[in-house]
Amino acid sequence: MTEGSKTKTGASPFTFTPYIEVDGEEYMNEAQLKHFENILRNWKAELMHEVDRTVHHMQTDAANFPDPNDRATQESEFSLELRTRDRERRLIKKIDEALKEIESGDYGFCESCGIEIGIRRLEARPTATLCIDCKTLDEIREKQMG
Repeated sequence: MTEGSKTKTGASPFTFTPYIEVDGEEYMNEAQLKHFENILRNWKAELMHEVDRTVHHMQTDAANFPDPNDRATQESEFSLELRTRDRERRLIKKIDEALKEIESGDYGFCESCGIEIGIRRLEARPTATLCIDCKTLDEIREKQMG
């Protein structure tokens, strides 16, 4: 394992040692792919841990409060937590797609124009599928349409 592929534990993909590029190194070589695979797998594991924690919390803390306000508060808290988990479920799907791209050799390249997305951009957003230029154009189009 190279220095750049070590990851730390934490609650996001942002708790890792940044990859240290070597001059002349090929983009998305084996060490870089391993680095991003570790980031993605750790992130997914942490999200799955949160799902388990939520299920446990809802099972153990669910109470039938006699006071309607207390019941409403609990339902509101559970609803917020479930919405958060739903967003994380969609993120897990994106992580799985990124892991498949690593396996297929397509990871790290823009799905729109085909150029390199870049190590630092991928470290900031490991599930990115567009380079910064294509993403910027995509966001401009989205603003104009909506």
